Amino acid sequence: MALPIDPTATGFLLAESRTMPMHVGSLQLYRKPEDAGRTYARDLYEQMRSDSTDLAPLFLRRPHRSLATAGQYTWVPDEQFDIEHHLRHSALPKPGRIRELLDLCSRLHGTRLAHERPLWEAHVIEGLRDGRVAIYTKMHHALVDGVSAMRLLQRVLSDDPDERDMLPPWAARPKRAKPADESADRNLVEVTTNALRTAIGISAEAAGMPGAFIKTVRRAARNEAAPIAFNPPRTILNQNITGARRFAAQDWPIERLKAIGRASDTTLNDVVLAMSGGAIRRYLLELNELPDEPLVAMVPIGLKAKESHLPSADGGNAVGMVIAQLGTHLEDPAARLTSISDSMRSGKEALATMTPTQIVAMSAIGMSPAILLPILGARGSLRPPFNLIISNVPGPKNTQYFNGARLDGMYPLSIPTHGVALNITCVSYADDLCFGLTGCRRTVPHLQRLLTYLDGELDALEKAAGV
Repeated sequence: MALPIDPTATGFLLAESRTMPMHVGSLQLYRKPEDAGRTYARDLYEQMRSDSTDLAPLFLRRPHRSLATAGQYTWVPDEQFDIEHHLRHSALPKPGRIRELLDLCSRLHGTRLAHERPLWEAHVIEGLRDGRVAIYTKMHHALVDGVSAMRLLQRVLSDDPDERDMLPPWAARPKRAKPADESADRNLVEVTTNALRTAIGISAEAAGMPGAFIKTVRRAARNEAAPIAFNPPRTILNQNITGARRFAAQDWPIERLKAIGRASDTTLNDVVLAMSGGAIRRYLLELNELPDEPLVAMVPIGLKAKESHLPSADGGNAVGMVIAQLGTHLEDPAARLTSISDSMRSGKEALATMTPTQIVAMSAIGMSPAILLPILGARGSLRPPFNLIISNVPGPKNTQYFNGARLDGMYPLSIPTHGVALNITCVSYADDLCFGLTGCRRTVPHLQRLLTYLDGELDALEKAAGV
């Protein structure tokens, strides 16, 4: 049965091209169980393949449009699903360093997903010289946002190292039994009342949309934090991109960032932005490309699935955004952190005056140049809506296991676009904050140097905060 595709997902499908694949990814590093044999990686691959006879509906969807759909995209189930196309087994060349692993993930992430098949892949990767096994996965942004992808991963992990017979993310789960009295509680009067409340709520939100738009435009015109930006400076990061990707990843103890936040009365996300802003400043200075005006970043804000009517655990995109100034014109790291914190606080206060639906609408308007220009073939003709994307996705708070293998780290891969060649995404996991930097291989030279600059900025922020 065909399912409608929401406008945001349709935009991701239409904007996609060979040079701009629109999927998000994740790299997970697992330490083998103590009783693992020499063929552990192969056995893991075979087990995951054998557990894939019954798939969750999300992982069987493929996009389809025709005369019958009036040219509109719909989701249809793949009637000829082939698990061996989607699940693959790879090995790294010697010497099997993290460098070789990141090179492989860079190449895999630069390959576009085929629209005639369900839009996901998973790769079991062996050959790391330290004996660990990696799993790289990617899913189209039309299917999931970052929070949804994290929830899909978390539901297959366990904090019990002895738990076995765990299913991969794409396998169907047994449906939970409904409470016996559920049908009795939801009588016709309640259903009708809830429908009426929903209709009234939607009407009220629609009526408030023009006012929310005017307020957003006014904030953007004053260069205040908002879901829209008018005057970001043009940098080397803001050019047309190629399809080739480079991926760099590293993690830092999350307590180091939290200590800076406590000492400076700022949030963890403020510290992430300050680290990133300082690293970008050093990177552009080294290339003699730092503009006088501060760079601005698009910062995604996750919305509650219930409030935004988008069930994130089952896919979809429930995301708003704030445009934050990164203080790259400021040399002092403490001043930069304060400036970023003020910018984010102002943006959150602006979002607090909107409903979730209004936030999504305003954010869609702010993102529209990055999506619509490639669709219309007009890329490069206008200034980018922001200089880069920096996001922070909450992950598991405790050490996790998959069939006895301990998850050592999880690193996100995201989407560079024409005009926005760099994406920095963080995922919190246990005691660490894992950074994943995804960039165009040609437009962002020496991307891996940003890891060194991030580390230096963390040291500088600690010194400035006195921790």
